[in-house]
Amino acid sequence: MHLPKINIPKKYIKVGAWVIGILLVAFIILGSVAYSKREALLQKMVAKAIKKANDDYGLDVKIGKAGFSGLSTVSMQNISVVPKDRDTLTTIADLAIGVKLFPLLVGNVNIAELKLNTGKLSIVLKDSLTNLDFILKRKKKDSPEKTTKTDLSELAHDLLNQVLDKIPEDMEMKNLLFTLNDNDTAKLSLLTTSAIIDDGDLKSTILVNNDESTWHVNGKIKPSRQQMDVIFFADKKKVELPYLNNKLHAKLSFDTIRTELKNAAYSGDNYKITGSWSIKNLLINHPKIAANDIIVKDAKIDADMLVGPNFVALDSSSTVFLKDATFHPYLKYTLSPNKIYELKMHADEQDAQAMINAFPVGLFESLEGLQVKGKVKYDLNFYLDSSIPDSLKFSSALTPYDFKIVKLGKTDLQKINSVFVYTPYERGKPMRDITIGPSNPNFTPLSEISSNFKNALLTSEDPSFFTHHGFVEESIRKSFVINFQKKKFVRGGSTISMQLVKNVFLSRNKTLARKAEEILIVWLIENNRLVSKQRMLEVYFNIIEMGRNIYGIGEASRQYFGKSPSELNIGEGIFLANIVPNPKIAMFKFQGDGSLKEYMLPYFRYMGRIMARRGLTPADTSGYGFYNVRLREGLRQYLLPDSAKVDTTGFDDGDASTEPVKMQDESKNLFDRLFGRSKKDTVSRNLGLEDTVKKSKKDLRRERREQRRLEKEKEKLLN
Repeated sequence: MHLPKINIPKKYIKVGAWVIGILLVAFIILGSVAYSKREALLQKMVAKAIKKANDDYGLDVKIGKAGFSGLSTVSMQNISVVPKDRDTLTTIADLAIGVKLFPLLVGNVNIAELKLNTGKLSIVLKDSLTNLDFILKRKKKDSPEKTTKTDLSELAHDLLNQVLDKIPEDMEMKNLLFTLNDNDTAKLSLLTTSAIIDDGDLKSTILVNNDESTWHVNGKIKPSRQQMDVIFFADKKKVELPYLNNKLHAKLSFDTIRTELKNAAYSGDNYKITGSWSIKNLLINHPKIAANDIIVKDAKIDADMLVGPNFVALDSSSTVFLKDATFHPYLKYTLSPNKIYELKMHADEQDAQAMINAFPVGLFESLEGLQVKGKVKYDLNFYLDSSIPDSLKFSSALTPYDFKIVKLGKTDLQKINSVFVYTPYERGKPMRDITIGPSNPNFTPLSEISSNFKNALLTSEDPSFFTHHGFVEESIRKSFVINFQKKKFVRGGSTISMQLVKNVFLSRNKTLARKAEEILIVWLIENNRLVSKQRMLEVYFNIIEMGRNIYGIGEASRQYFGKSPSELNIGEGIFLANIVPNPKIAMFKFQGDGSLKEYMLPYFRYMGRIMARRGLTPADTSGYGFYNVRLREGLRQYLLPDSAKVDTTGFDDGDASTEPVKMQDESKNLFDRLFGRSKKDTVSRNLGLEDTVKKSKKDLRRERREQRRLEKEKEKLLN
């Protein structure tokens, strides 16, 4: 088919040609005028920028000379930036910046070229002051009440693009010095002798602390495509961060870190950032993490990050690789209308030995050399809506498939099946050796311990001990809830199995590594039946701390009551169970005549009712043996009538001036959290405490604080 031929009169063609020609000439003339005036326009823009920096940020910006050195390249010399009343922030001898013209027409500043020669950026921290606090001034000025909520996806999109737009496709940087001076105690110096981007290829050389080390950041950068792949490494040694060593007393080093940004784009209402991050031979040493070096040999994450209007999330499509083991994490933090925290972890069924080999070196010292066979699968689920913390969800399951221990590691996890020596520690120092076996006159077989004590302790500490496999999810869940509500750690979720493992097999260092090791050892013992429940309970009863330098039920029953463990009545059993979470204040619970203080009565009634409902003791309306508990006469001389004063220096069992390590967490158990003495009783009975020995005063203050805090809970429960 042929289109019909359109005949346009020649006069119209001539008119059109004249219009286009006139417009072209006008554009050339305007361009010429603008080009001739550009220097003046530049000076006005520079002056405006300097004034704005001073007005908004209190910055004294000086530029010795500024002018065009090409069609779109601005050159500046002798630049300095000094915050008001602070140290100089930066100085630059020569700087040339070229921008892309077409993005500039729509208001976007994309840097096409950057050249810098000889500059210095100095951050100075002095006490609470820094030469960066001008940023906070701007925030305060801009903080009038917001009428609209920030869309996080838009914010992430804008920030990432702002960063990428400022990365030039061509760059030449020489002798840029960065220094950090933190109160003259920790200093860092990084001199970039050369940093070049040539058509997206990045190469750089950075001298650390005057030739102490040489770093490199190399790779490919394509900001217009929102892609980059860079690697960070050092010459012939690890990358170390000396600032952390000096400032935080921590060691951090690695061979290489690789960062790859693959894509960033909207996916519906969410902004999705896809990339990967990997690290080789990461070494971490910090007293809060572990007492030794922790080494992650090979780790990588392929990550999909989602930023929605009101949330930030690491999507479950992400994969973490640790050697030959893999797992899929899911993290989500929702900001509004309520803060919501979500964490999920899923590891597909995989080789158990590969999973163990994936653990960082040094994390589980006692299990080094452990050999297993079979497979395992892991799932974790955590969900917390801050507006309704009681509805917190928590579950954690490590599921074995034909799992079997072939060879135990460095520590014999079955040593407690026979006679062994237990050494309690206090502040890192051994107290004394205690033989857990017949040669110790205070050792008490499980069959010779009164059921009154056994039932009371299991009821208060671990009611499901004989049915769980080392962990009680509900107890852990409630611990999360209480700790979140109190905004501090006040309750743990430890079972008897966990307490036993912590004291017998592990160091006394309170670190994240020790806690992780404790959890894994409990799982290995419980799920592989390395030790029977009866033996675990027997050992626990014989090593548990129950007073100053008092360990085990044998020592405790004779110390407080002059009885053997088999002779304990219901009241004595409940009392001894009560002191387990906080054994050092046991003596403060007695009055001068050896009877218990009245504030303990509700505890006995509450505990007794639970035991009676479970058929563990007969019902009793008089207090379940409360009035029958009497401290043995030999100790009453250290209790003064109508006073909380206690002289612990004369105890006849060990050195009372020492404080052995606790068998329990610092927080009290369920029943101690529910009951405490009245305010009137606290005031009347605690007169004259100023004369108490130092360690006794500390324990008593702890008891008084706990009782005052719990009084409202007690009244609410009893009413």
